[in-house]
Formats: sequence, structure tokens, C-alpha cells
Amino acid sequence: MIRMEPRTEISRRMTIIAPVAAVLVALALASIPLLAAGQNLFEAYGLMFKGAFGSAFAISETFTRATPLILTGLAAAVAFRAKFWNIGGEGQFYLGALGAVVVGTGAISAPVWILLPLVLIAGAAAGAIGLIGPAYLKTRFNTDEVVTTLLLNFIILLFVQMLLQGWLKDPMSLGWPQSSPIVDEALLPPLVGRLRVHAGLLVALGAAIGVYILMRHTVLGFRLRAVGENPHAARHAGISVSRTMLWAAAISGALAGLAGVSEVIGLKGYLTSDISPGFGYAGIVVAMLAGLSPIGVVISSVFIAAIFVGADSMSRAIGVSNYIADLVVALSLLCVLVGGVAARYRFRWMGLKGREV
Repeated sequence: MIRMEPRTEISRRMTIIAPVAAVLVALALASIPLLAAGQNLFEAYGLMFKGAFGSAFAISETFTRATPLILTGLAAAVAFRAKFWNIGGEGQFYLGALGAVVVGTGAISAPVWILLPLVLIAGAAAGAIGLIGPAYLKTRFNTDEVVTTLLLNFIILLFVQMLLQGWLKDPMSLGWPQSSPIVDEALLPPLVGRLRVHAGLLVALGAAIGVYILMRHTVLGFRLRAVGENPHAARHAGISVSRTMLWAAAISGALAGLAGVSEVIGLKGYLTSDISPGFGYAGIVVAMLAGLSPIGVVISSVFIAAIFVGADSMSRAIGVSNYIADLVVALSLLCVLVGGVAARYRFRWMGLKGREV
């Protein structure tokens, strides 16, 4: 018989060890299908590492993939910190991309130092608006935000597809459903010539620093953490739980919207209905792996991006399916959840008569 007892205090060392151990266990479990396929583990993981960090091009691709993951990871971390379970990062990503296209395809003629900030603000505002509705339903009617945000993803994607087939469709796209291209004044510049990594990475890193300062050194951050820890105690202390949750939703949606903006104006240059391979959902894994820490989100985003980029390279080299990356990410999340339980609870083995063994 096993009894779970909550720990009176969770050490900082435990919060660091848990995600690292989760990653190692996930990699160990992912080695099982590699062995079943007759592959050499050292060669496979070596190729994965080389594909993610073995050259300037590989590093560029890893950080390019990590850029939207940082922003969607921050979006999930802020919302989850306030116990608002935002599963709609994918939809807010597309709303942000949509806002960037509406403003950045020639609707406003302005120099780059005016137009570029306007595009970023428009995308962030669109993402925030997309989450305010579910947050209002949560605070006003106690509607389950997991259901509303998840279902809203599909509604938003269908709405974007409708616009790409109609009002936003590029007449020069030869029938392909994509938007008109972003004007040059609204594009994010590359950080390194001839490589795809762009200034959106700096936006993401700046957002991570901003969220860290917000959560640790501002009154709003204290309220967000208080509501997340115990909403009843926060309400008793005079904190408006509803207003705080709306703020959490607005910030979370804005960050996910910025992820969509960075992909459109930093990488693609136009909007398509398949611009995201699931960045909004992957952001949840990033946030959980980071323990909802803004700085940890940056590290876990690079790790997840390296897994995806490295798995693509490995699959081409030895003929193994690149779905191994999805397996590692899924196992990492599962192991992190198990590790989180182990960090918060102490397991005691009890005898048949209920006595501790």
C-alpha cells in the first residue's frame, strides 16, 4: 500500500533536477524504438545533436524553430501561473499572424520604424482579443476554459482558411491559398546573412526578460502568482481574481499572437493555413518542461527545437522516421508531469495494517 503525503517544502534543487531527469528518462525511453529498428543509439543521438548544433546552419535552424516556441511557451506559462488553462495558443498564434497580414500587406504606408512596431502591436492585440472571450466566460460563468480555448482553435483556423480563400488571397498566388506578401518595411531583418534566423529571436528573448520582470518585480505579477496559488486567499486579501485572470489571459494571448507575427514577418513573408506545425500546442510542453519559469522557457524551447531539427537530420541520414521527435517531446511531457508529482508529494510504503514499512 502506498500513501502520498504533500511535502511541506519543495527545494529549489528538486525543481531543477526534476525536468532534467525527465528529459534523460524520455531519451532513454525513446531509445527503445531506435533499438527495435536496429539502429546504433550513439550514432543516432550523435547525428541528432550534429543536426541541431553541428554547424552554423544547424544552429540557425534550431534558433529559428525555437523563436515561436519561446513565445508560445511564455504564453502558456503566464496563463498557467494564474491557473488559467489556456489550450488555445494555436488559435491565438493564427490570430496574431492574421493581424500582421492585415496591417503589414500595404494597408498602412509608413517607414519601417513606424510600420514594424504597428505590425507587432496589431498581432499581439489580435492574440489578446482571441483569449479575452474565454477568460470572460471563465470569470463570469465559470465555463471550463480548457474546452472553450481548445475548440476556439478550430474555429479560428477555419476562419483564417476562409479569409485566405477570399478577402486576403493573393491574386498572384496561382490559386494557392495564401495571403499577399508583407511589404519590405514590415519585415523583421535576418540576424545573420544567408541564414534564416531573424530578429524575431530578439523579440522572443526580450519577451522572456519582460515576463520574468513582470512575474518577479511587479504588483501585477504578485497578483498573478497569488491567484494561481490560492484564489480564495487572494480574494480575501483584496485581490480581484476576475480582473487578474483577465490580465493573465490578455498577456498570454498577446504573447501567442507575437509568435504568429514573428513567423509571418520574420520567416515566411506571407500567411498560409499551415504556417504552424503545432507551435501553440508545443508551447504547453515547453512551459511544463520549464516549470513555468520564463528563463526556463528559453532553455526548454531550444531543447524542443533541437529535438525537432536534429530528428529531421537524423532521419535523412539513417532512414529513421522523424516522428521520433514527437515521441521524445511527448515522453518529456509525461515524465515532467510524473516528476512534478514526485516533487510535490512524498511516497510512503505502508504495510497491510496501515503501518509505515
